[in-house]
Amino acid sequence: MYFLNPLKNLKNLSIQWMMYKINSAYKTIGEVVKILNIYSKVKSPISAHTLRYWEKEFKQLRPKNLNSKRRYYSEKDVEILKKIVFLLKDKGMTIAGARKILNENKIIKLDELSDDFIRKANFKNKITKISSIIKTLKD
Repeated sequence: MYFLNPLKNLKNLSIQWMMYKINSAYKTIGEVVKILNIYSKVKSPISAHTLRYWEKEFKQLRPKNLNSKRRYYSEKDVEILKKIVFLLKDKGMTIAGARKILNENKIIKLDELSDDFIRKANFKNKITKISSIIKTLKD
């Protein structure tokens, strides 16, 4: 059945190639800002000058400077920026704390970070409940 319509198959392959090319192409600072603002759960938008500041603060972030010093971000840079946004904006960490996490050589996945954060929050809530029960029993 796959070979019955070669033109349709060719069209599907060309669409897949275009999507791959779009996802793997370098992005300008404006495109990255749009991506991060869609991605971020925080209401305050991220601006281009914030990204330029983060380039100075995080050594992992190195966009290519081409054609009259325009910045072009690779997919790897965008993933690093997503992690930075998650750590700074969503988790409320300081730049030093986010830098420390990103400097560790282990692979960090956003799901793991949020799961770890949830586990710690649940643990803290359980301890608070237990201490309030103990306090009630003492009274």
